[in-house]
Amino acid sequence: MGYVTDEQKKRAREILVLDYVLSNEGSQFKQVGSGYRNKEHPSLAVSEKGFYWHSQGGEIKGVTALDYLTDVRGVHFVEAVCLLIGERPYEKGDKTPTKTITPKARPPTQTETQKTKPPPEKIPFNAPLRNKDNRRVIAYLQSRGIDRDLIIDCINKGSIYESYPYHNAVFTGKDENGKTRFAAMRGTMSNFKCDAEGSDKKYGFIIPPENPNSREVAIFEAPIDCLSHQTLCKQGFIEPFDGWRLSLGCTALAAFVHFREVYPEVNHCIICTDNDDAGNKTAAKIMEMPDITARRSFADGCNDWNDMLQALQKTERTENRARSGDTQII
Repeated sequence: MGYVTDEQKKRAREILVLDYVLSNEGSQFKQVGSGYRNKEHPSLAVSEKGFYWHSQGGEIKGVTALDYLTDVRGVHFVEAVCLLIGERPYEKGDKTPTKTITPKARPPTQTETQKTKPPPEKIPFNAPLRNKDNRRVIAYLQSRGIDRDLIIDCINKGSIYESYPYHNAVFTGKDENGKTRFAAMRGTMSNFKCDAEGSDKKYGFIIPPENPNSREVAIFEAPIDCLSHQTLCKQGFIEPFDGWRLSLGCTALAAFVHFREVYPEVNHCIICTDNDDAGNKTAAKIMEMPDITARRSFADGCNDWNDMLQALQKTERTENRARSGDTQII
């Protein structure tokens, strides 16, 4: 099975059991007060303080997700560490980091440091494993108001999938050859957010237009905002838009800079970043870029486009119920 380093163990032990359970076993637990109880074994309790299995005489308890996997789920220690940090174990013969003791010497000068310091090692991209189906991701995105047909279209194109074993929603960014180079993971049952190890931020999540000759691109901070904007257009809440939709993966501009290198003819930009300090600063930077025309577009009355989508859908449902009630009274 191989082995894991002390550094890998340390990272695994930093993951709290509640974060792991809500992200990966949420359907097996129900909330009771401020904690959660296992539906099949109610004596197994999990909270922010840790886990405690009462029927086992209090002998099985802990704080970290690593303790939970080994003590409750019976997962081998090495396998549990690798499962939590998403890495493979080392095998015999592999080079692992070692600590060496060197005699004290004078601190090197800046010039010496620049000459002797090796370049940082590039971490290889490691895409999350795919689950056998995408049911949790579809349900999660629909709960955020996203149109089901748009979700299925992205799944069929490979830009969205469900990960294994954590069942996270994975939003991918691909290079010009269709190879996945970036993956943003979002928990379907928790607030977990993380980019896959080795992801290249210049390859953003993209929804291409029906018209391949479109010269417009709408820029968002997150893939869910891209999908929310597309849903808003489809459901008639805002005017139709048949341009590119690009997610920056937060507020860095690497994805947009690379997009323009690949599609230099797309020279009109609609800036749809969040209506907050970070989003507005990003918008200002884009406005200053040469060779493009740009305008700002805000989610009406909301911080981002998914908030706007859910608010409008809620209002529509309320109005529909009110009309239905009036009809019944008449």
